[in-house]
Amino acid sequence: MVNSRSEIRRHPERGVPEQAALFLAAGRVAHVAFVEGEQPIAVPFGYQFDPGRPDRLYLHGSPASRALRLAASGAPLCVTVTILDGLVYSKTALNHSMNYRSVVCFGRGRQVTDHGRQQAVYAGMVGRYFPGRTAGRDYAPATPAQLDATLLVEVEIEECSAKTREGGPTGPADHDAAAPGTCGVAPL
Repeated sequence: MVNSRSEIRRHPERGVPEQAALFLAAGRVAHVAFVEGEQPIAVPFGYQFDPGRPDRLYLHGSPASRALRLAASGAPLCVTVTILDGLVYSKTALNHSMNYRSVVCFGRGRQVTDHGRQQAVYAGMVGRYFPGRTAGRDYAPATPAQLDATLLVEVEIEECSAKTREGGPTGPADHDAAAPGTCGVAPL
């Protein structure tokens, strides 16, 4: 769902809302932004996202984390995920760019305390970051004490937008073989 806070204003033609779940599933780092007092803060986290439940994602870490404590309180959050696919270089300085896939999500979080749900989320996360690893075979699942010592936050996504940039340079001289300079894409 897109409304005023998730509307893409700069290059709206790059909007791909139907790909938001794909980008969240492919991403590895989520930046969680919030306001504490008058101070905006953004903190990177590993996260869990299951395309079968595209209306939520999960963050975890130390209960001492102010970002996670605030996220668990139900305060408004902005979560962004960006996948950088390539660096675009142009024959003109202004037209250097990046190829990327990104998602901006708005939502609110709540703490997950049920050990069964925690185990399922953590097993899904390990499987997403390390395909093929299985609890009990490749690693020991978290103990109840470890689960109690970790804060797991479920962020319900209220709305989001997705955007991508693909292709080569678009500078005025980039398609002119006689123009000085070089251009292209350095894939990442």
